[in-house]
Amino acid sequence: MSATPRHPKAPPIPPHPGLEVLEDEVVWAQRFALQRVRFRYTRFDGTPSGILTWELWRRGQGVLVLPYDPATDRIALIEQFRLPALSAGMEPVMTECPAGLLEAGEDAEASARRELTEETGLTARAMAPIGRFMLMQGGCDEVVHFFCGQVDLSGTGATTHGLATEHEETRVVTLPAEDAFRLVAENRIENAPAALSLMWLQLNRARLRADWIFSK
Repeated sequence: MSATPRHPKAPPIPPHPGLEVLEDEVVWAQRFALQRVRFRYTRFDGTPSGILTWELWRRGQGVLVLPYDPATDRIALIEQFRLPALSAGMEPVMTECPAGLLEAGEDAEASARRELTEETGLTARAMAPIGRFMLMQGGCDEVVHFFCGQVDLSGTGATTHGLATEHEETRVVTLPAEDAFRLVAENRIENAPAALSLMWLQLNRARLRADWIFSK
């Protein structure tokens, strides 16, 4: 995952007719900014809420890509060490999809293609948008653009990749699509974005294969 460090000043909160921001300040900033916001909002009955004070983690926008080979009906995922998973009492080596943050001025699909190559060594022949999702809307402004990428896995085995400048190491694993769907059903993939992407593919696999193979 490559990312240009964010400016310590957080971008302004967009105006909204149902929101009154009373105070906001950046209380901590390194790679990202942590902002403390005092605000009130308009309740569903039209009355103002009480004053709330929330911490808002400003991460910006990200991308994720699920690599899928429609010819072999196989999927590529990555494994990498995640300290937050360990701190939550979970297995620290998580099974995920290639993902990262948008660089300044970068298009979402171009960013997804870049992350795919950096973390797997694969190149997408085509990209299908899955959707745009928030992952931690209770305290973080990150919006992630999900894609499914058409790749060739015919000669891909267990390899390691990642950016050396970030001390990143990702291990590529490939498996049949049905095996991946089974792992999700058994809750053996505990990374929500990966699970969501695989469930989307399970629903759209026939259409993608028709678009990417049989329409040629």
